[in-house]
Parts: sequence; structure tokens; C-alpha cells
Amino acid sequence: MPRVLLSGYYGFGNLGDEALLEVILQRMRARFPAARLEVLSASPQLTASQHRVETAPRWDWREVRAAIARSDVVVSGGGGLLQNATSTRSLLYYAGILREAIRRRRKTMLFAQSIGPLDFWGRLIVRQFCKGLDRATVRDERSQRLLHELLPSTPVERTADPVFLYDGAQESVDLSGEGLGPESGPYAVVSVRKAAGLRDAPSVVARIVDRLALRHEIRVAFLPLGGAADAAASTDVIRLCKSNPVLLPECTLQVAASMLRGARVVVGMRLHSLILAARYGIPFLAIAYDPKVSALCQDLAYPLAPLYDDGKRPTDDAIDDLADRLVRDRDALAGHLMTRRHALEMAAERNFDVLGELL
Repeated sequence: MPRVLLSGYYGFGNLGDEALLEVILQRMRARFPAARLEVLSASPQLTASQHRVETAPRWDWREVRAAIARSDVVVSGGGGLLQNATSTRSLLYYAGILREAIRRRRKTMLFAQSIGPLDFWGRLIVRQFCKGLDRATVRDERSQRLLHELLPSTPVERTADPVFLYDGAQESVDLSGEGLGPESGPYAVVSVRKAAGLRDAPSVVARIVDRLALRHEIRVAFLPLGGAADAAASTDVIRLCKSNPVLLPECTLQVAASMLRGARVVVGMRLHSLILAARYGIPFLAIAYDPKVSALCQDLAYPLAPLYDDGKRPTDDAIDDLADRLVRDRDALAGHLMTRRHALEMAAERNFDVLGELL
């Protein structure tokens, strides 16, 4: 009976990462029913109760080492863990877990990750700490190239994010209490976050919101997938709006997915808001605060270019044009996403094939 230890950004209340964990656990139980699963979590008791899984506190390095020691396979991911745009400390944490597992001769796998951004020191850390890694799957071509350069002896395969397999959304969700009931007409969901490199993003998003509301008569609701921090970022945008968007309360993953599924269009910075939109065939306008967002649009061959793809603030005319195209070309964009759905689901399943080969 193999033991598998999962390391990721789990237990922080970020609904995108919780969707990742839910899908990973669900698929692993179905594919490898004999495996015993354990998760490193920032909220081990909550994660244990929500997902019916063994847990260990991710901050207690003694407990982490013990969890690695009793495991047969250590899986890092999914998500964007090996990067030092957030902080080098974060990179050292995730790479350190892999280094400890490799040192103890446990099987190791990078699972459905986006790699980078990495500066000189970040590249050095990944190269040194992850030397000896058994297998890796990544979410985009850019990550595959970078990881192959850093770890040439590790087989690296391009797959897709496991959330493309998420099926927890309800058919419908009652948003009447949020002013988005059937009588209010179509609504858009906006998902934003703080992004240090995009200081003018709030004014850009506010312009999109007003364009959707005032020009196209689409109500706008902000969905804080990342919890309180995203609610604060949403509030910063709402204060700049001439229209009257609403801020949705923090909710469960199932409800958030249902809101996205019922939206007319989506405007998103959070990667998993865009992935869920793509899964349900809901046209979106992406805001590329991180290379992983641009990579998703490239992998989808998505016809609507993301904002900030070149790192520069778009002109007001360009912003208006993209918002108009999102609405005008909605049916064509939805059709495009649906044609890509099966291939992405198959690519997402491939992560578990690779894990099965390792097990």
C-alpha cells in the first residue's frame, strides 16, 4: 500500500488551490484506491475534515520531515510553486521539501506546475535542490522549456491543470440575495488579486466593468477567490467604478464554480477563474499579471488577447475594444473553448497517468 504525500498551497482558503486539491484527491482515489494519501496543509484540521484525508502541519518542519519519511512518493503541486516572484523564501520551502525527499530516496514528482518566474538565484535553487527529481508534468510549454533547461536528466511532460477536470459546480445557484437573480439579467464575474507589477490594474479593470455595465447592460459581480486579500483588491476597483458592481461574499468552492458557470462573461486575473470559465465554455478576458496566465491563453489558442501581455498598460481605446469584443463575439469565443475542452481534459488526466507510472 503506497503512501503519497502532497505538497502545495493548501489550507489557506484560496479556492483555486482548494479546487486543485479536490480534483487531485478525487482522481487519485479513483485511480489508485490502495494508496494512502497525506496532505501538508496550513490548516491541517480543516483540510482533514473537508477532504477526508490525513494531514500534517506544513509550518512544522519536524512534522514535515516525518511525513516525508513515512511516504513512498512525494508529489509537489499542482500550482505555481517553483517561482520566486512571490518570495525566495516560498521557493526555498517547496524546493526544500523535494530536496529532503530526494535525500531520503523517496520517489518525487512535480505535478501539474507552472515553473517561474525565476531570477538567477531562483534558477540556482531549483537546479540544486531538485537534482534527482524522478518525473515532472507542467501546465504549459514555457514551463517545459525552462524545467528541461534546469533539470535536463528529469523527464518533463506538458499536460494541463487538473482543474480542467473539476465537476463540482451545481447546475444553477440562487444569487437573488446578491442582486443577481433572474430578473437582473445577464451578469459578469470579475476575479482580481493584488499584483505588485500592475499598479494601474485597478483603473483598467474599473474601465472594463463600466464598459460592460453602461454600454452592454451586464451586471458585474466581483468574486474573491483568494479570500480577504482578493476582497480588498476588489474593493479598490469598485471605488473607481462609475457603475455599481457588487462584491460577492466569500463562499464555498462549489458555489464559486456555479457562479462562474452561470456568468455571461468573465474577467479574470486569478488563473483558476479562467480555467473554470474555459471548462464551462464561458468567454473570458484575461489579465496577465503572471506568465502562467498568458501561457493558458496560448495553450487554448484563445482569440482574445490578454491585457498586459507585454507588461504595459493598454490604451483606453484598446481596453474598450477588448470589452466590446468579449460581448460581441461571445458565441464564437464560447464555441472555441468548447472545441478545446476534450483535449484539455485528456491532458489533465495525463498527470495521473504519469503518477501511476511512478507508483
